Amino acid sequence: MKYSGMPWGMWAMFAGSFRKQLNEVLGYDKSTAMEITASAKPEYRRIIAKLPEFEKADRFKMNIVNCAMLSAVVLHMPKRPTVEQLTEFYAKSMMTPAVKWFCRKSGKKKFTPKDIAGMEQTAALKAADRNPYSWNMDLFIYPDGSGYEARFTRCGICTLMKELGLYDLVPAMCRLDYNMTEAGRASDFVREYTLASGGPCCDCGYKKKK
Repeated sequence: MKYSGMPWGMWAMFAGSFRKQLNEVLGYDKSTAMEITASAKPEYRRIIAKLPEFEKADRFKMNIVNCAMLSAVVLHMPKRPTVEQLTEFYAKSMMTPAVKWFCRKSGKKKFTPKDIAGMEQTAALKAADRNPYSWNMDLFIYPDGSGYEARFTRCGICTLMKELGLYDLVPAMCRLDYNMTEAGRASDFVREYTLASGGPCCDCGYKKKK
């Protein structure tokens, strides 16, 4: 995958936020936080360079780019964080005012015919059959009209973090689904299983807010 474009833009957008939360959440002094992010940037570029390009119709490229970014930062922390620490760190790093605004804009389109059609196209694509760093999902519309569930059987984040020796920390990324759904204000997020915790799938349910 080329670093120019989205990967470059994501680092430019979030590096400062990561640096801030290294200080505020994980307790590193500002000098150490700067050293971590400075060392993480070339690591991030190396990870990105090893990833294949995603198909144009694959909507999950940003997910794997975010995973590469977080993984690079973790790999250069002096002390490995716990899942609980990394969950808080990642959520506060990613849920910036700009991301919350984007979630609200997306929330206004949730459950529209265009949204459903996009989910159906993603389910049909089965991109992970050709790219192990992407996702395969099935879509289930709730028969009572209360929303839908995206059920994932292949996960690019699991693949990449396992290769990087960070598989036990995957749940810290999974938890962001709740934060982003809450920021969208259109639905409640419900989940029973994740692949990272040994479940048969990652079930991502979106229930319309009453």
